[in-house]
Amino acid sequence: MKAIRSYLDLCRVSNLPTVWTNALAASLLATGAVPASFLLPVLANSCFYMAGMSLNDLCDAKHDRTHRPTRPIPSGRVSERAALIVTVMLFGAGLLLLAAAPHASGLVAGLMLVLAIVAYDFRHKRNPLSVLLMAACRFLVFAVTSLALTDRLPPLVLLGGGIQFFYVVLISLVARRENARSTPFSFPVIPGMLAGIALLDGILMALSVALPWLLAGIAGSLLTWAGQRFVRGD
Repeated sequence: MKAIRSYLDLCRVSNLPTVWTNALAASLLATGAVPASFLLPVLANSCFYMAGMSLNDLCDAKHDRTHRPTRPIPSGRVSERAALIVTVMLFGAGLLLLAAAPHASGLVAGLMLVLAIVAYDFRHKRNPLSVLLMAACRFLVFAVTSLALTDRLPPLVLLGGGIQFFYVVLISLVARRENARSTPFSFPVIPGMLAGIALLDGILMALSVALPWLLAGIAGSLLTWAGQRFVRGD
């Protein structure tokens, strides 16, 4: 059980509900419905997210040995070789899932998302503008889902992805502010803001499609918040 939890921690699975609501919002904003093939981009984006988190810890392993020694790799709970295997397998699984989606443009967007994730993970410690790259990854979740399902990027999808882009930039700036402090915020601000991603999706769906979809955003937000107690996502 401890080994499983270590890998869940490595991949920051507590944040996955925000990926699910992103994909749900993109599907609804693009088509007004949730087709059966919706599961393909949802699972693909989930794989990309977990792969990105695993790669992030690999890239930060040296830094974490000093500043975050309890993370899975510096604590010895997960080896760097195992983390690399997990990363490659998850990226590969995500691309295979998109290859089975209705439209090939989703796979092209998925490749762009993988490149953006890799670029962010390798450069974020040395590039002050890396917050834009992280936000672009979240925008691309919308693009991947919409293109995989419809081969289009309707204005509402661009709007939804754009709103999440700016919200993720805000989260990143607040996180940098907390990291610059000698002591963290007394309230878990970042986990709360991460849960807010799903809630924002719910508001977008309620305003653009139908009010009951707000419940999906609330559910995703609560799942994310509850998950932070088991596996922190920041």
